[in-house]
Parts: sequence; C-alpha cells; structure tokens
Amino acid sequence: MSNSAIEGLEVPLHLSLTQTVLLGGVPRTFGILNGTTALVLGLGLHVWWLGFPLGLVLHTAAVALTGLDPDWFEIFRAHMKQPVFLDGS
Repeated sequence: MSNSAIEGLEVPLHLSLTQTVLLGGVPRTFGILNGTTALVLGLGLHVWWLGFPLGLVLHTAAVALTGLDPDWFEIFRAHMKQPVFLDGS
C-alpha cells in the first residue's frame, strides 16, 4: 500500500473495465471487419477459394498480434488517421 492511499477507502476494479473486448481472440472491431470481408468475398461474390482462406490467414495473424499487444488495432487505426507531413516530393 502506498503512502498516498487513504486507509479504508478501497474500491474493487473489475477486469472487464481494463481489458480489451475480444471476439474470437482478436479485437472486436477487427473481428467484425475481417468476418464481414471474408463472407462478402466467399458468399456474396462466390470467390470462396480466396475469401475464406484469406480471412483465416488474417485472423491467425491478428491472434498473434493480439498476443503481443491487445490494443494493436486501435493503434493501427490512430496511425492511419495521422496526416502525412513528409510526402517525399
């Protein structure tokens, strides 16, 4: 207990308030996006030989990334919203 804590004033914190919501072992938004894309390719466009294996490979890679950092997809989304300052021209 640290010196700044007040004696008798402790509040239990549930783990669900601090952990990322996962769907199938990946962040929820990525899981929905990946599943929707795989289903659109496989069932909607009848390119099942591409859609389902691609969705499985992306899901497996996302599970590995989630094991390293559960917030990787939110970081990726924030990175994609950053403006480009050095355009190279």
